[in-house]
Amino acid sequence: MDTFFEIPSVHHRSRRNLTNQQRQLIFEMLLMKVQQGKLKRGSIPEVAAAFGANPKIVRRIWQRAMACFTNGLAIDVSSKLPTHVGRKPKQFDVNRIAEIDLRQRTSLRSLSMALNMPKTTLYRRVKKGHIRPHTNALKPYLSNDLKRARLQFCLSMLEPSNLYTQPTFKNMYNYVHIDEKWFFMTKETERYYLLLEEHEPLRTCKRKQFITKIMFLAAIARPRYDPSRNQEFLGKIGIFPFTFTEPAKRRSKSRAAGTLETKAVIRVTKEIIRTCLIENVLPAIRAKWPRCIDG
Repeated sequence: MDTFFEIPSVHHRSRRNLTNQQRQLIFEMLLMKVQQGKLKRGSIPEVAAAFGANPKIVRRIWQRAMACFTNGLAIDVSSKLPTHVGRKPKQFDVNRIAEIDLRQRTSLRSLSMALNMPKTTLYRRVKKGHIRPHTNALKPYLSNDLKRARLQFCLSMLEPSNLYTQPTFKNMYNYVHIDEKWFFMTKETERYYLLLEEHEPLRTCKRKQFITKIMFLAAIARPRYDPSRNQEFLGKIGIFPFTFTEPAKRRSKSRAAGTLETKAVIRVTKEIIRTCLIENVLPAIRAKWPRCIDG
């Protein structure tokens, strides 16, 4: 005959970490139960039951507060878990990195191999700010003649009237800055945000390696403001693309023969830029330039 024994259930109090706000409230509640400079008997179990905490934790909070008071320090009963839990960081001298050649410091993997330590250790040092990542750009080499030319250009932008008293730069009100820039008409991969029922857009190109580029010429000047800081002149002259139109030589499914098509100028020469300045930029400056020139 089988015999069954009933095992009594044991209720263990779940030990949970108290927040700093709860620990401060526990200390304030214990402080209210102080009578004649001493904590009232039975206060610690009573407060522990109110917060659902272990009485030992409440007693340690009170002891820490009294130790701070005895030593003349500010009462601090916050948790020490953020600085006492988890795996301790691996110690190493970050100054060793300066002794390694720059060619071995282009990635965390190569740097970790040179230091003979895990890559994650270096990654944590980067997150903490002990190691500074730097993106280095290649700069053009300047000869003495180029440096002299740049210095002369900077000096030419100073006002001649107060050059020897208090040097100041010109107000640049009678200057127009122009610059050219190539742009691809599209990118090989593009990101779109679509609805669930939307179809994916179809983008086609003859060759992904040779996407059409268009050069734009932009002309800007310094904006003008009146004494009340109201804008009189925006400063934007215009943006002009290097394109041309020609009739289609043959018929296709998308257009008939003779239809005017806009095409990009593949090779922009000095003559083409001069033509753009004469036909587009100068008329735009005459049309948009403020009539009252104060400089």
